Amino acid sequence: MKNFLLAIALCGLTITVKSQNASVEKSTFGIQTGLLGLWVHNETKLTNQIALRSELGLDSGIWGGDFYDKTGFSMTPVITAEPRWYYNLNKRENKSKRVDGNSGNFISLKTSYHPDWFVISNYDNVNIISDISIIPTWGIRRNIGKHFNYETGIGIGYQYIFAKQAGYLENESNTILNLHLRIGYRF
Repeated sequence: MKNFLLAIALCGLTITVKSQNASVEKSTFGIQTGLLGLWVHNETKLTNQIALRSELGLDSGIWGGDFYDKTGFSMTPVITAEPRWYYNLNKRENKSKRVDGNSGNFISLKTSYHPDWFVISNYDNVNIISDISIIPTWGIRRNIGKHFNYETGIGIGYQYIFAKQAGYLENESNTILNLHLRIGYRF
């Protein structure tokens, strides 16, 4: 009878341990780079599946054509706040896949602001017009080893351009595409 009760207790503990929910990390900090920029980010846990990503960085742009002597390149500051829902953490954990560092698939609402603070460019006297964008995005993040990761995402959203600040008669709005591929380091 003792052996039977001991076996039932062990099975109950095993079931209890397996029923834990996967969760995003309490806070994770890192740096990422892609083809067109460099960003420093922090993700803070809001719920077990939702994290708020805050990001400071430099977005880049390239232009050229017959009217320019050379191909132009610029880097401008960007401030981003992005709530992310990591929707497949439990599924990944059940398949014994990694979820550390918020490794998983996500849906987010990327909100970015480009202030007209400064521009780094190979042309003199380049200015940008401030804008704000809100882009629903689907993406994935995966770990490479203990500290490295890669991330990719795609989304289509709305951009509002503060053109009156630059002397135009009307502000403008348009549709914008978010397509990113980044590699990063998590501290």
